[in-house]
Amino acid sequence: MRPTTRSRPRLLAAAAAVCSLSLALAGCSGTTKGDAKDDAKDKAQGVKADPDAPLKKGLKLAFLPKQINNPYEKIVDEAGIAAAKEYDGKAKEVGPSDAKASSQVGYINTLVQQRQDAILIAANDPNAVCGPLKQAMKQKIKVVSYDSDTDKDCRQLFINQASSEEIGRSLIRRTAEQTGHKGEIAILSATQNATNQNAWIEFMKKELKKPQYKDMKLVKTAYGDDDDQKSFQETQGLLKAYPKLKAIISPTTVGIAAAARYISDSSYKGKVVLNGLGTPNQMRKYIKDGTVEEFSLWDPKKLGYLGSYAAASLASGQITGKEGEKFKAGKLGERTVGKDGEVILGPPTVFDEKNIGKYDF
Repeated sequence: MRPTTRSRPRLLAAAAAVCSLSLALAGCSGTTKGDAKDDAKDKAQGVKADPDAPLKKGLKLAFLPKQINNPYEKIVDEAGIAAAKEYDGKAKEVGPSDAKASSQVGYINTLVQQRQDAILIAANDPNAVCGPLKQAMKQKIKVVSYDSDTDKDCRQLFINQASSEEIGRSLIRRTAEQTGHKGEIAILSATQNATNQNAWIEFMKKELKKPQYKDMKLVKTAYGDDDDQKSFQETQGLLKAYPKLKAIISPTTVGIAAAARYISDSSYKGKVVLNGLGTPNQMRKYIKDGTVEEFSLWDPKKLGYLGSYAAASLASGQITGKEGEKFKAGKLGERTVGKDGEVILGPPTVFDEKNIGKYDF
């Protein structure tokens, strides 16, 4: 029956009264100021960790590397996918074929639609992926960055290979020993916005300010965009532009391998020091032929393994990402969440002619 004109005010008044009561209880389709604070980090801070909670069965995890064809990140992701089987989880790797800042955004949106329990991302850009990652956290999807961090408000945890300061400063220290603390040096990085690269480079510059490096000069930071051919060309460009160059430091596995390939077949072999971060299998031949004396890296398999367990612990409620929380990372043992949600794998290993034969990755 359609209400009469006379009865409508009564109905409206009754509805208003119901809505008023509902607002007090549940909001009546409105939001309070407290409800409006739907940022995922704020919500996470209100949740208490249960360290005794078991890891949930059937968790769905997705690894999103900088680029799908990066040999180093393939090792990391495959180790994380294998680790998920230990706790009856299901993990996969998805990602772009290039390392552009915006290339990962579409993949994040798809993973949110697929209702993954956790997304693990090695960010190409700390800010470009923030919006989509925050949306993921609002949907109660856990976000873990690894290898290359996002802004700290866009994830719950960051799985760091080693202390950024230790990596940056040690690369300068070891390169300086090879050059006699003298000469011009250059850096061959990945992308301009890569969080990990920029953090390491910043500490390299700070280390260079010490008195013992007064005769060393950083002349250029070049970017190979984690592309083999571009990194090769950038190496060539550095050596031509700076004929007095004594060393190149490349803190990226793609970059150091491409630089080594160029130097090994040039007149610069044995004259220009090449140091940085690489995998033993990529760099083995360059150690053996004398192109490179040493390089560093952590175990990427352990990095992926740790990331997998950290994400599972988050998704199971064992931890929330707060400093001081502890969780068990399978065969790696107990780990502690540090400041700003950082979990550190451990110090890097230096590879040279004496020990490189012991490693296969």
